[in-house]
Amino acid sequence: MIRLVALAAVFCLALAGWCERVLAQSNADPATSGPSLEVSLLTIGPGDIYWQRFGHNAIVIHDPASGESVSYNYGMFDFDEANFFVNFLRGHMTYQITAEDPAEEIAWYSSEGRSITRQDLRLSPTQAEALKTYLEDNLLPENRHYRYDYFTSNCSTRVRDALDKALGGALQRQMTSPSRGFSFRLLADALTAPQPLLMAVIDIGLGPYADQRLSYWKDSFVPMQLRDHLREMQVADAQGELQPLVKSEQVVAAARLPAPPALPPDLRWPFFAIGVALAALLLMLRSRPQSAPARRGFAVFAFTFSLVCGLIGLVLLGLWGFTEHQSAWRNENLLIFSPLCLLMLGSWWRSARPGSKVSAFARGIAAAIALLAAFALFSKILANFPQANLHWILLLLPIHLVLARSAAARRD
Repeated sequence: MIRLVALAAVFCLALAGWCERVLAQSNADPATSGPSLEVSLLTIGPGDIYWQRFGHNAIVIHDPASGESVSYNYGMFDFDEANFFVNFLRGHMTYQITAEDPAEEIAWYSSEGRSITRQDLRLSPTQAEALKTYLEDNLLPENRHYRYDYFTSNCSTRVRDALDKALGGALQRQMTSPSRGFSFRLLADALTAPQPLLMAVIDIGLGPYADQRLSYWKDSFVPMQLRDHLREMQVADAQGELQPLVKSEQVVAAARLPAPPALPPDLRWPFFAIGVALAALLLMLRSRPQSAPARRGFAVFAFTFSLVCGLIGLVLLGLWGFTEHQSAWRNENLLIFSPLCLLMLGSWWRSARPGSKVSAFARGIAAAIALLAAFALFSKILANFPQANLHWILLLLPIHLVLARSAAARRD
Protein backbone atom coordinates (compact mmCIF):
# COMPACT_ATOMS: atom_id res chain seq x y z
CA MET A 1 0.00 0.00 0.00
CA ILE A 2 2.79 2.39 0.92
CA ARG A 3 4.52 1.52 -2.34
CA LEU A 4 1.40 2.35 -4.35
CA VAL A 5 1.03 5.68 -2.58
CA ALA A 6 4.68 6.48 -3.27
CA LEU A 7 4.33 5.57 -6.94
CA ALA A 8 1.20 7.70 -7.20
CA ALA A 9 2.99 10.62 -5.60
CA VAL A 10 5.94 10.28 -8.01
CA PHE A 11 3.53 10.09 -10.92
CA CYS A 12 1.67 13.19 -9.78
CA LEU A 13 4.92 15.10 -9.34
CA ALA A 14 6.09 14.08 -12.80
CA LEU A 15 2.75 15.03 -14.32
CA ALA A 16 2.84 18.41 -12.58
CA GLY A 17 6.35 19.03 -13.86
CA TRP A 18 5.36 18.09 -17.38
CA CYS A 19 2.34 20.40 -17.27
CA GLU A 20 4.50 23.23 -15.96
CA ARG A 21 6.97 22.80 -18.80
CA VAL A 22 4.16 22.73 -21.40
CA LEU A 23 2.59 25.84 -19.90
CA ALA A 24 5.94 27.62 -19.79
CA GLN A 25 6.61 26.78 -23.41
CA SER A 26 3.18 28.02 -24.48
CA ASN A 27 3.72 31.33 -22.68
CA ALA A 28 7.38 31.73 -23.57
CA ASP A 29 8.63 34.67 -25.58
CA PRO A 30 9.28 33.66 -29.20
CA ALA A 31 12.97 34.29 -28.54
CA THR A 32 13.10 31.22 -26.30
CA SER A 33 11.56 28.91 -28.88
CA GLY A 34 13.93 29.69 -31.73
CA PRO A 35 15.71 32.52 -33.55
CA SER A 36 13.58 35.68 -33.54
CA LEU A 37 12.60 37.59 -36.66
CA GLU A 38 14.94 40.37 -37.80
CA VAL A 39 13.34 43.64 -38.94
CA SER A 40 14.99 46.23 -41.20
CA LEU A 41 13.95 49.39 -42.99
CA LEU A 42 15.15 49.92 -46.55
CA THR A 43 15.19 53.54 -47.71
CA ILE A 44 15.63 54.22 -51.42
CA GLY A 45 16.63 57.69 -52.58
CA PRO A 46 14.99 59.70 -55.39
CA GLY A 47 15.07 58.45 -58.95
CA ASP A 48 15.05 60.16 -62.33
CA ILE A 49 11.38 59.65 -63.24
CA TYR A 50 8.86 62.15 -61.88
CA TRP A 51 7.03 59.64 -59.67
CA GLN A 52 10.37 58.54 -58.17
CA ARG A 53 11.37 62.01 -56.95
CA PHE A 54 10.06 61.44 -53.43
CA GLY A 55 12.02 58.24 -52.83
CA HIS A 56 10.68 54.96 -51.50
CA ASN A 57 10.98 52.67 -48.49
CA ALA A 58 10.06 49.14 -47.46
CA ILE A 59 10.07 46.91 -44.39
CA VAL A 60 12.23 43.79 -44.68
CA ILE A 61 11.61 40.86 -42.35
CA HIS A 62 14.18 38.07 -42.22
CA ASP A 63 13.47 34.71 -40.60
CA PRO A 64 16.78 33.16 -39.46
CA ALA A 65 15.11 29.78 -38.95
CA SER A 66 14.01 29.41 -42.57
CA GLY A 67 16.49 31.83 -44.12
CA GLU A 68 13.59 33.60 -45.88
CA SER A 69 13.52 37.39 -46.32
CA VAL A 70 10.48 39.35 -47.48
CA SER A 71 10.30 43.02 -48.44
CA TYR A 72 6.90 44.61 -47.80
CA ASN A 73 6.27 47.56 -50.13
CA TYR A 74 3.43 50.02 -49.87
CA GLY A 75 2.84 52.70 -52.50
CA MET A 76 2.73 50.34 -55.48
CA PHE A 77 0.49 51.28 -58.43
CA ASP A 78 -0.39 50.04 -61.90
CA PHE A 79 -0.85 52.33 -64.91
CA ASP A 80 -2.97 49.59 -66.52
CA GLU A 81 -5.51 49.68 -63.72
CA ALA A 82 -8.99 50.62 -64.92
CA ASN A 83 -9.56 54.40 -64.96
CA PHE A 84 -6.12 55.03 -63.42
CA PHE A 85 -5.64 58.50 -64.93
CA VAL A 86 -9.26 59.53 -64.36
CA ASN A 87 -8.93 58.56 -60.70
CA PHE A 88 -5.59 60.37 -60.55
CA LEU A 89 -7.20 63.58 -61.78
CA ARG A 90 -10.09 63.16 -59.33
CA GLY A 91 -7.73 62.57 -56.42
CA HIS A 92 -9.26 59.16 -55.81
CA MET A 93 -6.21 56.97 -56.25
CA THR A 94 -5.93 53.38 -55.06
CA TYR A 95 -2.52 51.92 -54.31
CA GLN A 96 -1.50 48.59 -52.79
CA ILE A 97 1.04 46.67 -50.74
CA THR A 98 3.17 43.93 -52.30
CA ALA A 99 5.70 41.41 -51.01
CA GLU A 100 8.99 41.22 -52.89
CA ASP A 101 12.36 39.49 -52.75
CA PRO A 102 14.63 42.11 -51.10
CA ALA A 103 17.69 40.91 -53.04
CA GLU A 104 15.93 41.49 -56.35
CA GLU A 105 14.57 44.80 -55.12
CA ILE A 106 18.00 46.03 -54.07
CA ALA A 107 19.51 44.99 -57.39
CA TRP A 108 16.77 46.82 -59.30
CA TYR A 109 17.03 50.11 -57.41
CA SER A 110 20.82 49.95 -57.47
CA SER A 111 20.78 49.53 -61.25
CA GLU A 112 18.81 52.79 -61.46
CA GLY A 113 21.57 54.63 -59.61
CA ARG A 114 19.45 55.27 -56.52
CA SER A 115 20.85 55.23 -53.00
CA ILE A 116 19.80 52.42 -50.67
CA THR A 117 20.17 52.54 -46.89
CA ARG A 118 19.41 49.65 -44.56
CA GLN A 119 18.54 50.22 -40.89
CA ASP A 120 18.30 47.19 -38.62
CA LEU A 121 15.66 47.88 -36.00
CA ARG A 122 15.50 46.84 -32.36
CA LEU A 123 12.13 45.12 -32.06
CA SER A 124 11.42 42.47 -29.43
CA PRO A 125 10.50 39.01 -30.74
CA THR A 126 6.88 39.67 -29.83
CA GLN A 127 6.89 43.02 -31.64
CA ALA A 128 8.54 41.53 -34.71
CA GLU A 129 5.95 38.75 -34.85
CA ALA A 130 3.14 41.28 -34.45
CA LEU A 131 4.60 43.39 -37.28
CA LYS A 132 4.82 40.39 -39.59
CA THR A 133 1.25 39.37 -38.76
CA TYR A 134 0.04 42.91 -39.48
CA LEU A 135 1.86 43.08 -42.82
CA GLU A 136 0.68 39.63 -43.89
CA ASP A 137 -2.87 40.63 -43.01
CA ASN A 138 -2.45 43.74 -45.19
CA LEU A 139 -1.43 41.47 -48.07
CA LEU A 140 -4.76 39.66 -48.07
CA PRO A 141 -6.78 40.44 -51.22
CA GLU A 142 -9.49 42.20 -49.23
CA ASN A 143 -6.92 44.43 -47.46
CA ARG A 144 -4.24 44.90 -50.11
CA HIS A 145 -5.57 48.10 -51.65
CA TYR A 146 -5.82 51.39 -49.84
CA ARG A 147 -6.74 55.00 -50.54
CA TYR A 148 -3.61 56.92 -51.52
CA ASP A 149 -2.72 60.51 -50.66
CA TYR A 150 0.58 62.21 -51.52
CA PHE A 151 1.19 63.57 -48.05
CA THR A 152 -0.83 61.52 -45.58
CA SER A 153 -1.16 58.00 -46.98
CA ASN A 154 1.81 57.00 -49.11
CA CYS A 155 4.51 54.33 -48.99
CA SER A 156 6.39 56.05 -46.17
CA THR A 157 3.44 56.94 -43.91
CA ARG A 158 2.15 53.37 -44.22
CA VAL A 159 5.56 52.00 -43.22
CA ARG A 160 5.71 54.49 -40.35
CA ASP A 161 2.26 53.48 -39.14
CA ALA A 162 3.04 49.75 -39.33
CA LEU A 163 6.21 50.18 -37.27
CA ASP A 164 4.40 52.42 -34.78
CA LYS A 165 1.61 49.87 -34.32
CA ALA A 166 4.12 47.10 -33.60
CA LEU A 167 5.94 49.37 -31.13
CA GLY A 168 2.76 50.23 -29.26
CA GLY A 169 2.65 53.85 -30.40
CA ALA A 170 6.23 54.64 -29.32
CA LEU A 171 7.05 56.40 -32.61
CA GLN A 172 4.07 58.74 -32.60
CA ARG A 173 4.67 59.68 -28.97
CA GLN A 174 8.22 60.74 -29.78
CA MET A 175 7.55 62.30 -33.20
CA THR A 176 4.42 64.39 -32.64
CA SER A 177 6.03 67.43 -31.01
CA PRO A 178 9.50 67.90 -32.57
CA SER A 179 9.67 69.86 -35.82
CA ARG A 180 12.32 71.16 -38.19
CA GLY A 181 9.93 73.81 -39.49
CA PHE A 182 9.44 72.03 -42.81
CA SER A 183 6.18 72.11 -44.75
CA PHE A 184 4.71 69.81 -47.38
CA ARG A 185 5.50 72.45 -50.01
CA LEU A 186 9.08 73.00 -48.90
CA LEU A 187 9.91 69.28 -48.95
CA ALA A 188 8.08 68.68 -52.24
CA ASP A 189 9.84 71.62 -53.91
CA ALA A 190 13.25 70.54 -52.64
CA LEU A 191 12.83 66.98 -53.90
CA THR A 192 11.64 68.10 -57.34
CA ALA A 193 14.12 70.99 -57.69
CA PRO A 194 16.38 69.00 -60.08
CA GLN A 195 13.41 69.02 -62.50
CA PRO A 196 12.35 72.71 -62.55
CA LEU A 197 9.21 72.23 -64.66
CA LEU A 198 7.93 69.52 -62.33
CA MET A 199 8.72 71.70 -59.32
CA ALA A 200 6.85 74.65 -60.87
CA VAL A 201 3.76 72.55 -61.65
CA ILE A 202 3.62 71.14 -58.12
CA ASP A 203 4.32 74.50 -56.49
CA ILE A 204 1.60 76.30 -58.47
CA GLY A 205 -0.90 73.53 -57.79
CA LEU A 206 -0.44 73.37 -54.00
CA GLY A 207 -2.75 75.50 -51.86
CA PRO A 208 -2.32 76.76 -48.28
CA TYR A 209 -2.78 73.25 -46.87
CA ALA A 210 0.76 72.51 -48.06
CA ASP A 211 2.26 75.33 -45.97
CA GLN A 212 1.45 74.02 -42.49
CA ARG A 213 4.41 73.53 -40.17
CA LEU A 214 5.10 69.79 -39.92
CA SER A 215 6.10 67.64 -36.98
CA TYR A 216 8.50 64.75 -37.39
CA TRP A 217 5.44 62.53 -37.59
CA LYS A 218 3.94 64.39 -40.56
CA ASP A 219 7.14 65.13 -42.48
CA SER A 220 7.85 61.39 -42.46
CA PHE A 221 5.78 61.21 -45.64
CA VAL A 222 9.23 61.57 -47.22
CA PRO A 223 11.11 58.25 -46.80
CA MET A 224 14.45 59.99 -46.22
CA GLN A 225 12.91 62.07 -43.42
CA LEU A 226 11.57 58.93 -41.74
CA ARG A 227 14.99 57.31 -42.02
CA ASP A 228 16.63 60.32 -40.35
CA HIS A 229 14.02 60.51 -37.57
CA LEU A 230 14.37 56.82 -36.71
CA ARG A 231 18.00 57.48 -35.78
CA GLU A 232 16.73 59.58 -32.87
CA MET A 233 13.99 57.18 -31.71
CA GLN A 234 14.29 55.05 -28.57
CA VAL A 235 12.49 51.92 -27.39
CA ALA A 236 12.42 50.07 -24.06
CA ASP A 237 14.25 46.75 -23.79
CA ALA A 238 13.14 43.74 -21.68
CA GLN A 239 14.44 45.46 -18.53
CA GLY A 240 12.61 48.69 -19.33
CA GLU A 241 15.83 50.53 -20.25
CA LEU A 242 15.67 52.87 -23.24
CA GLN A 243 17.75 51.79 -26.24
CA PRO A 244 18.16 53.28 -29.73
CA LEU A 245 15.58 51.87 -32.13
CA VAL A 246 18.20 51.60 -34.88
CA LYS A 247 20.70 48.89 -33.97
CA SER A 248 22.87 49.45 -37.03
CA GLU A 249 22.80 51.30 -40.32
CA GLN A 250 24.44 50.43 -43.61
CA VAL A 251 24.64 52.09 -47.01
CA VAL A 252 23.77 49.20 -49.29
CA ALA A 253 24.21 51.21 -52.49
CA ALA A 254 25.61 54.69 -53.01
CA ALA A 255 23.66 57.12 -55.17
CA ARG A 256 24.89 57.70 -58.70
CA LEU A 257 22.22 60.35 -59.29
CA PRO A 258 22.66 63.91 -58.01
CA ALA A 259 21.21 64.37 -54.54
CA PRO A 260 18.31 66.84 -54.23
CA PRO A 261 19.03 70.02 -52.25
CA ALA A 262 18.09 70.17 -48.58
CA LEU A 263 15.97 73.27 -49.33
CA PRO A 264 14.38 74.54 -52.55
CA PRO A 265 15.82 77.63 -54.25
CA ASP A 266 14.60 81.03 -53.09
CA LEU A 267 12.94 82.38 -56.22
CA ARG A 268 11.56 85.67 -54.91
CA TRP A 269 14.24 88.05 -56.17
CA PRO A 270 14.99 86.21 -59.43
CA PHE A 271 11.27 86.06 -60.25
CA PHE A 272 10.80 89.73 -59.36
CA ALA A 273 13.68 90.68 -61.68
CA ILE A 274 12.20 88.61 -64.50
CA GLY A 275 8.74 90.09 -63.93
CA VAL A 276 10.04 93.65 -64.01
CA ALA A 277 12.12 92.95 -67.13
CA LEU A 278 9.14 91.47 -68.99
CA ALA A 279 6.93 94.37 -67.91
CA ALA A 280 9.56 96.81 -69.18
CA LEU A 281 9.65 94.96 -72.48
CA LEU A 282 5.88 95.25 -72.79
CA LEU A 283 6.04 98.97 -72.06
CA MET A 284 8.68 99.42 -74.73
CA LEU A 285 6.65 97.53 -77.33
CA ARG A 286 3.48 99.41 -76.41
CA SER A 287 5.26 102.75 -76.75
CA ARG A 288 5.81 102.12 -80.47
CA PRO A 289 2.29 101.80 -81.94
CA GLN A 290 3.48 102.88 -85.40
CA SER A 291 5.81 99.88 -85.67
CA ALA A 292 4.11 96.72 -86.96
CA PRO A 293 6.73 94.37 -85.43
CA ALA A 294 6.29 96.10 -82.05
CA ARG A 295 2.48 95.82 -82.24
CA ARG A 296 2.68 92.16 -83.20
CA GLY A 297 5.26 91.46 -80.48
CA PHE A 298 3.04 93.08 -77.86
CA ALA A 299 -0.03 91.22 -79.12
CA VAL A 300 1.69 87.83 -79.14
CA PHE A 301 3.13 88.33 -75.66
CA ALA A 302 -0.12 89.64 -74.13
CA PHE A 303 -2.24 86.96 -75.82
CA THR A 304 0.08 84.09 -74.79
CA PHE A 305 0.51 85.39 -71.24
CA SER A 306 -3.26 85.77 -70.73
CA LEU A 307 -3.95 82.37 -72.28
CA VAL A 308 -1.46 80.59 -70.01
CA CYS A 309 -2.63 82.43 -66.88
CA GLY A 310 -6.28 81.79 -67.69
CA LEU A 311 -5.84 78.09 -68.41
CA ILE A 312 -3.81 77.57 -65.25
CA GLY A 313 -6.54 79.38 -63.34
CA LEU A 314 -9.19 77.05 -64.77
CA VAL A 315 -7.15 74.04 -63.71
CA LEU A 316 -6.78 75.44 -60.18
CA LEU A 317 -10.53 76.05 -60.00
CA GLY A 318 -11.16 72.52 -61.20
CA LEU A 319 -8.83 71.03 -58.60
CA TRP A 320 -10.61 72.97 -55.89
CA GLY A 321 -14.20 72.47 -56.98
CA PHE A 322 -14.27 69.06 -58.63
CA THR A 323 -11.54 66.87 -57.13
CA GLU A 324 -10.52 65.40 -53.79
CA HIS A 325 -7.00 66.84 -53.94
CA GLN A 326 -7.22 68.55 -50.54
CA SER A 327 -3.74 70.00 -50.88
CA ALA A 328 -4.90 71.99 -53.94
CA TRP A 329 -8.02 73.56 -52.41
CA ARG A 330 -8.35 77.31 -51.73
CA ASN A 331 -5.33 77.97 -53.90
CA GLU A 332 -4.34 81.63 -53.55
CA ASN A 333 -2.60 81.49 -56.92
CA LEU A 334 -6.07 82.04 -58.38
CA LEU A 335 -5.53 85.72 -57.58
CA ILE A 336 -2.66 85.92 -60.07
CA PHE A 337 -3.50 83.05 -62.44
CA SER A 338 -7.00 84.38 -62.95
CA PRO A 339 -9.46 82.68 -65.32
CA LEU A 340 -10.60 86.24 -66.13
CA CYS A 341 -7.48 86.51 -68.29
CA LEU A 342 -9.25 84.40 -70.92
CA LEU A 343 -11.75 87.23 -71.43
CA MET A 344 -8.90 89.45 -72.64
CA LEU A 345 -7.73 87.19 -75.46
CA GLY A 346 -9.79 88.94 -78.14
CA SER A 347 -8.57 92.39 -77.15
CA TRP A 348 -4.93 91.37 -77.14
CA TRP A 349 -5.27 89.58 -80.49
CA ARG A 350 -6.77 92.70 -82.08
CA SER A 351 -4.02 94.89 -80.60
CA ALA A 352 -1.75 93.83 -83.47
CA ARG A 353 -3.84 96.02 -85.79
CA PRO A 354 -2.97 99.72 -86.12
CA GLY A 355 -5.28 102.00 -84.15
CA SER A 356 -7.08 99.17 -82.35
CA LYS A 357 -9.14 100.08 -79.30
CA VAL A 358 -10.18 98.28 -76.11
CA SER A 359 -13.84 98.18 -75.06
CA ALA A 360 -15.00 99.47 -71.69
CA PHE A 361 -15.83 95.89 -70.69
CA ALA A 362 -12.31 94.67 -71.50
CA ARG A 363 -10.75 97.62 -69.69
CA GLY A 364 -12.79 96.73 -66.62
CA ILE A 365 -11.66 93.09 -66.82
CA ALA A 366 -7.99 94.13 -67.17
CA ALA A 367 -8.34 96.43 -64.16
CA ALA A 368 -9.99 93.64 -62.11
CA ILE A 369 -7.17 91.24 -62.98
CA ALA A 370 -4.55 93.78 -61.90
CA LEU A 371 -6.43 94.57 -58.67
CA LEU A 372 -6.66 90.88 -57.78
CA ALA A 373 -2.91 90.50 -58.37
CA ALA A 374 -2.21 93.57 -56.24
CA PHE A 375 -4.41 92.18 -53.47
CA ALA A 376 -2.44 88.93 -53.65
CA LEU A 377 0.66 90.92 -52.71
CA PHE A 378 -1.16 92.77 -49.93
CA SER A 379 -2.60 89.48 -48.60
CA LYS A 380 0.84 88.26 -47.58
CA ILE A 381 0.56 90.37 -44.42
CA LEU A 382 -2.81 88.78 -43.52
CA ALA A 383 -3.02 85.69 -41.34
CA ASN A 384 -5.86 84.24 -43.41
CA PHE A 385 -3.66 84.00 -46.51
CA PRO A 386 -0.77 81.76 -45.43
CA GLN A 387 0.19 80.33 -48.81
CA ALA A 388 3.88 80.65 -49.67
CA ASN A 389 3.44 82.03 -53.19
CA LEU A 390 5.16 85.41 -52.97
CA HIS A 391 7.60 84.47 -55.73
CA TRP A 392 4.76 83.90 -58.21
CA ILE A 393 3.14 87.20 -57.22
CA LEU A 394 6.40 89.08 -57.78
CA LEU A 395 6.76 87.46 -61.19
CA LEU A 396 3.25 88.15 -62.49
CA LEU A 397 2.10 91.35 -60.78
CA PRO A 398 4.31 93.75 -62.84
CA ILE A 399 3.01 92.22 -66.07
CA HIS A 400 -0.64 92.41 -64.99
CA LEU A 401 -0.16 96.08 -64.06
CA VAL A 402 1.37 96.95 -67.43
CA LEU A 403 -1.39 95.14 -69.32
CA ALA A 404 -4.07 96.97 -67.31
CA ARG A 405 -2.39 100.30 -68.06
CA SER A 406 -2.15 99.44 -71.73
CA ALA A 407 -5.86 98.53 -71.87
CA ALA A 408 -6.83 101.76 -70.08
CA ALA A 409 -4.81 103.87 -72.55
CA ARG A 410 -6.59 102.41 -75.61
CA ARG A 411 -10.15 103.56 -75.12
CA ASP A 412 -12.63 102.92 -77.91
